[in-house]
Amino acid sequence: MWSGTRKMDHMPDPLQPVLGGDEPFDATESEVESRAELDALLTKHTLAGLVVLGLRLDRDPPDLSGVDVHDTLFVGCEFTGPDVETDLIRRGAHVIPAFDGRPYPTHPAVLYTPEDLSAGFADSGFAGMYDTLVYDHFVAHGGAVPDVREALAQRLHDAGIDNALGKALAAWASVHGHEGAVGIMGGHAAPRGSSAYRMAAELAQRLAGAGRLIVTGGGPGVMEAANLGAYFASRDADELGAAIDLLAAAPHFDDHEPFTAAALTVRRTYPLPELDLAGKLKHGGLALPTWLYGHEPANLFAGQIGKYFSNAVREDSILRLARGGIVFAPGWAGTVQEIFQAATKTFYATDGPSGAYVFLGAEHWSALPVADLLRPLLARSPHGDQSGLIVVTDSLDEAMAALVG
Repeated sequence: MWSGTRKMDHMPDPLQPVLGGDEPFDATESEVESRAELDALLTKHTLAGLVVLGLRLDRDPPDLSGVDVHDTLFVGCEFTGPDVETDLIRRGAHVIPAFDGRPYPTHPAVLYTPEDLSAGFADSGFAGMYDTLVYDHFVAHGGAVPDVREALAQRLHDAGIDNALGKALAAWASVHGHEGAVGIMGGHAAPRGSSAYRMAAELAQRLAGAGRLIVTGGGPGVMEAANLGAYFASRDADELGAAIDLLAAAPHFDDHEPFTAAALTVRRTYPLPELDLAGKLKHGGLALPTWLYGHEPANLFAGQIGKYFSNAVREDSILRLARGGIVFAPGWAGTVQEIFQAATKTFYATDGPSGAYVFLGAEHWSALPVADLLRPLLARSPHGDQSGLIVVTDSLDEAMAALVG
């Protein structure tokens, strides 16, 4: 049962923040996610009924011998040896060990950051960065059809991302209220510097400046543009334009090395100040990518990144969150799929009321007349005529009016 020593200690550890950061205690009373929080609880000699997530208890190991651990759930924790795990189980705890030999944490307690995903690029290039190594592992273990052990490890990882996502959104709401997040969808192949890229970035900058949380699928193209726009939420439009000009020197995502290098150059040229969690979400928004599409370089402008192995969970999460409206920039099959997934949620109101559906790029959506099909569909919603939510426009002002009012 003992998971042993982590095989890839040279890898960046996304759990590092919970080993003792500036905010060691979270607001979830039933979950223990930092060593400081654990040590405070140990003075009371009980962890009964709590969940201890992803802690390295093999480092300066705590004395758990006199602690009540009845119905305590240890998930993804590292222990000094099998005798410790056996003793905990014998005294009523449940232990789900970290899976050995994985380059990713079994149960991440926090969302990823651009620094996490790009770690290793400076020394080893695109092939050696954290995001690429996890993708290579994913492919080598069956991709979308992994073996049982790998599937369990991936599901635990994604459950951790779900949990961390909920806490990030709570942090956002505590500062900005419960105004619906705005999703921005569109073609992953839109080149940096293209009109679609610039429009998405400019709109996202304005939305983020107006206090809306930007949510994307975390890929390149329009998705990167949207997170880039939010990254510049506190800067002016000229600076955003200059940043896009820098990025346009490496326009295509399939040229991985210069594409990633250009993003890191922009981040260094326009650094962000130290920000709390809500501040990070404002300056960059939220990205929910997947290693199913790991051949696409990481989007390095999101403030927080919930990267999943499961594409289905990730897609549903994006649309579930984007209840303040969705912008559909020009895109093709993937974007059209997301349009109808979102329409189903709006038709049945499965996730509450819906914001506007803004189709940005009238020429594109005239040639691909999705909106014409949606209007009669949404008009027949059992919750009343929803067809008025649809806006097709080339105007950022009109888009802002539909989304913000």
